[in-house]
Amino acid sequence: MTKIYIIDVTNRDGVQTSRICLSKLEKTMINLYLSNMGIFQSEFGFPTTNHEVNYLNANLKLARMGIFGDLRLGGWIRATDKDVKQAFRNVPGLEHVNLSISTSDQMILHKFKGKMNHAAVIQEMTEAVETARNHGAKTVGVNAEDASRTRLEYLIDFGLAAKEAGADRLRYCDTLGYDSPFTVYERVKQLAQAIKMPIELHCHNDLGMAVATSVCGAMAANDAGYDAYINTCVNGMGERAGNADLVSVILALKYSSGVQGKYRLDEKVDLKMAWKLCKYASYAFRVPIPINQPGVGANAFAHESGIHADGALKDRRNYELYDFEELGRGEPEVIETGREITVGEYSGIKGFRNVAEKLEIEFKNEEEARKILELVRYANVLNQKPLVEDELRFIVQYPEICREIMAISPP
Repeated sequence: MTKIYIIDVTNRDGVQTSRICLSKLEKTMINLYLSNMGIFQSEFGFPTTNHEVNYLNANLKLARMGIFGDLRLGGWIRATDKDVKQAFRNVPGLEHVNLSISTSDQMILHKFKGKMNHAAVIQEMTEAVETARNHGAKTVGVNAEDASRTRLEYLIDFGLAAKEAGADRLRYCDTLGYDSPFTVYERVKQLAQAIKMPIELHCHNDLGMAVATSVCGAMAANDAGYDAYINTCVNGMGERAGNADLVSVILALKYSSGVQGKYRLDEKVDLKMAWKLCKYASYAFRVPIPINQPGVGANAFAHESGIHADGALKDRRNYELYDFEELGRGEPEVIETGREITVGEYSGIKGFRNVAEKLEIEFKNEEEARKILELVRYANVLNQKPLVEDELRFIVQYPEICREIMAISPP
């Protein structure tokens, strides 16, 4: 039976959101939380971008150590021979890649401006796929940017060429959020049947339908007999109006009518991490979770109307489609209201040890504590906000890798 897998792109497309960013430590924590949530793959960054290189190599070390469990780490690369070679020079341990190039008439004519025609786009892509394979890539996804505005006949030719060159799947990019649930279903089903390979859905939310189009596209691929991969971002982050929200997509696959029980979501996905991951991403991005966000918004399980409150108290199923416990919610949160010692870029050893003791973190000696404090100071400088408990524990547990993650040297 076919399955639907999640490839989260928060650390690639999410960080491309205008006016916001994540530090390399925060991106690493996102990968850690995604792994704990059982997500199939994280598109963890850009291997051709200099300031990403140390972070990418360090995270691959963590992956080889088993810290991320089964989570795959995938790099995003332009589908050019030059960029693929540069990516593997920068990040030799890279195993999973997605190679991207535009396919619509709009972009070929008005973005490339005569530098490439339709045939040249396919040739450029196939050379990039072959180069990636020759450099040791274990899986290669090919991204058809603006696929939703691409002529289906050409998209099929593009997909067949990608498959012949050695690609494992085709990423159907609804780059402008142009598709409706109906059009994406029909197009993806025809595409999958024609090229006979798995389809990856990458949908933007410009018209507010990213979750719906992602789910319908995945249904179409499954109905055609092939696995589907849905791209998501935590809290729906992403360029312009954002990408398909991670938690919303999972909830839709598990509980929506006509999908529940008929289509099979990757069984490793564990929604109990949703609350923790979404809160952390909100803090890291400095973007509040909307009050009405599915599953994790403050009002997702709030009832005030008399009829609703009465019904929910009698039986939660009257007004709740799924349980808050399933998303890791329900535990009380303790907030300090008296004296509080925090750790920042100017903290001293006494205050740091006080915080560490509260977290039951022990050091071998004073020298080790001071070395960790120095790393914590640097992490605060990079994050530009107080570290959360999990970040502090991570630094204590993997100090040498954290040193590599946080090392950025302009050329």
